[in-house]
This record gives sequence, structure tokens and C-alpha cells, in this order.
Amino acid sequence: MLTVIMECHDQEPELAQTLSVLVAGAVEGLVSDVIVLDHGSRDGSSIVADAAGCRFYQQWDMKELLATARGEWLLLIEPGARLGLGWVDEVAEYVALNKAPARFSEARRYRLPFYRRLTRSRQLLENGLLIPKRQALGLAGEGRELLQLARGHKPRRLASEIIPSWVAREARR
Repeated sequence: MLTVIMECHDQEPELAQTLSVLVAGAVEGLVSDVIVLDHGSRDGSSIVADAAGCRFYQQWDMKELLATARGEWLLLIEPGARLGLGWVDEVAEYVALNKAPARFSEARRYRLPFYRRLTRSRQLLENGLLIPKRQALGLAGEGRELLQLARGHKPRRLASEIIPSWVAREARR
């Protein structure tokens, strides 16, 4: 089972996009729960999360939060990111056979031009992070951010693609 965790701030449309893709994982029994960590949103993020059955937090302690996660694996992802076809089967197989963290492959259709890929700084959760709950609990510190859990890994690369959240942000502009 898998717990999906996202952080958001005024990202209602992006949150809805990502949650809609996760439905397939819930139907297949892979996604057990979704946790949305909010940094003071003033839009309808809480309404979208509630309608989707997510746990929504505005204040949290990362260690306590991870301890309450139902899944033995965590998927850390940005609101607006969309997982490609086949992700449910691949993730189910991966978590059954592996113990190391993994990231999704960047969607070929949405790659930035070569020079722009070289010159920009990549977000740590741009390609998501699949990590065992036990390992994440060991990394969780006093802070409140998922980025602490994403640093310092040499994750494996999954064949399933992810459309990064920046695509949704640029489409909204």
C-alpha cells in the first residue's frame, strides 16, 4: 500500500489535476491514503482535498504525520504533476520487489529545450519520490517540509513517466 503526500499553497487547480490521476491507484488498491500539507492557502485547496477524501493539514509534525501514514511506501509528489499510463502496475511491482527509493522518468513529450534544462535548477520533487516509510521516518527531522525527505538520495528511475508540475503552472498563466 502507498501513501501519497503533497505540499501545497494556493494550488487548487493543480491539486485537483494530481488527485484525479491518483484515482486509478485507489481503485486498484495501491493508494491507501493521500495527505495534503497546506502552507496557508486562501483558495479552495482544502475543499478539493476534502472532496477527494484526503487528510488535510495546516499544522503538522513530520515524524508524527509519517507515523500515521497507512502505506508502507510513500509517494512524495508536487501538486500539478500527473503520472503517466501504467504507473499503477509499475509502482505495485516496484514496491513488492525493492527497498530503495525511486523517481519517475521525465515525460518525453514535456521536456524543456536542451539549454533550458541545463541552466535551470531542478526541483527535488519534480519527478516525484517513491520511498519506504521506514526510511522516511529515519530522515524526518524537526522541520515541516517534504524536501528534507527528498535530499541526498540516489533513487532508481522508473520507466513510468511523470508530467512535471511546471507544465500545469505554465498552462495556468
